[in-house]
Amino acid sequence: MMVTKTALSSLVLLACTSTVQASEKTEIEFWHALGGKNTDAVEHLCSAFNEQSKTAQIDCIFQGDYQTAMQKAVASVRSKTHPVLMQFNDVGTTDIMMSGIFNPVEETITDANWASYISGARGYYESADGKMMSQPWNSSTLVMYANKKALADIGVEQVPTTYEALLPVLEKLKENGHQCPMVTDGGSWRILEQVAARHGAEIATNANGFDGLDGEYVVNQGLIAQHLNNLKTWNQEGLLKLTAETASGNQTAAMASGECALMESSLSAYGAAKSTLGDDLELTLAPMYEGHERHNTFVGGGSVWLLKGHDAKKDAAAIEFLNFIRQPEQQLTFTSMTGYLPVTSDGYDFIKKAGVLEQAEFGSIAPGFESLDQMNNPASKGIRLGFYTQFRSIFEEETQKAFADQISMQQALDNTKARGDQLLRRFERTYQ
Repeated sequence: MMVTKTALSSLVLLACTSTVQASEKTEIEFWHALGGKNTDAVEHLCSAFNEQSKTAQIDCIFQGDYQTAMQKAVASVRSKTHPVLMQFNDVGTTDIMMSGIFNPVEETITDANWASYISGARGYYESADGKMMSQPWNSSTLVMYANKKALADIGVEQVPTTYEALLPVLEKLKENGHQCPMVTDGGSWRILEQVAARHGAEIATNANGFDGLDGEYVVNQGLIAQHLNNLKTWNQEGLLKLTAETASGNQTAAMASGECALMESSLSAYGAAKSTLGDDLELTLAPMYEGHERHNTFVGGGSVWLLKGHDAKKDAAAIEFLNFIRQPEQQLTFTSMTGYLPVTSDGYDFIKKAGVLEQAEFGSIAPGFESLDQMNNPASKGIRLGFYTQFRSIFEEETQKAFADQISMQQALDNTKARGDQLLRRFERTYQ
């Protein structure tokens, strides 16, 4: 076929125009720590953004697990090669806030409806004066997992909603020959932080560090001490197994296999448990102690931070991406591919209206969202305690000694407080 000079000129002009349009897109990087199948979800999200944006092109780069990604982020900031957007996990929030390397999202994106974020997600990533510092993203929380068949076998139709009602159920399961009425891995996120949050109880003074760096831990008294002493007693009586005492050595596997009847755990365990237990699995809000009002559980996962040190065009491209992933439609897609929760009320409403909550892959969403969307108080907002990752290790080290009968649980908690307070004073000196 013969191509005329006019037509050829038009094709050349079109090609040149397309090249110019592509080159006019501002390119930015987003570093994240979501591996495995979740990486596919991130890539899908970023590709969808790039296809619809006329001004921005984002490169989403997996940087390894949270700890590795944090190390790379620190190195990149020092060398001034850091990305404009970076995902950090929940427990790293204090360190990032104190570093001052970010632009607060609520101050930067003034036309977003930040009030739409549910209390459990919002509180963790906001300042003491209630301003969002980063944008909640991959979010999970803690719920109760129950094997309905195991409970039905002992005549229990409803999952207990209080620990006072739970105890006789555990005793009945044991009497009925169940070798593992309940299981825990003893992690601080499950048996300390989430228990304190939903009861509105402080882990440390100064509202868990929100009101100043000069606080101290209170984990050796009150409701927390009561709960940890209960767990040890239940373990000694064969009502609660630690992960190491189960056949599989993994609490999720122990629950999924039917070895254990009850478990308090993250929503991340839902897929494995549902795949084997099927309709026998039920998820509910974690139990409360009588006489306490329910507050939100803490959010787990991570948020996206807008880092300083970039020009206005890159900042604008980053803001466009943050606005994009906040859209209810994108929250639905991300939830369906990862199991993470929607983090805004309009995102959850959109998912409900889509009619998918009854589908198996969305079975964890309603109880998880409800657990986060409770009233909050200063103790259930989040944690602003320095060197908190190290504190978690101390807590688990000391309480494991108590479970092994090497020391009393009270001594373990006293030791935890003393060693934790030393970390707080060191952190305070660092930022004075």
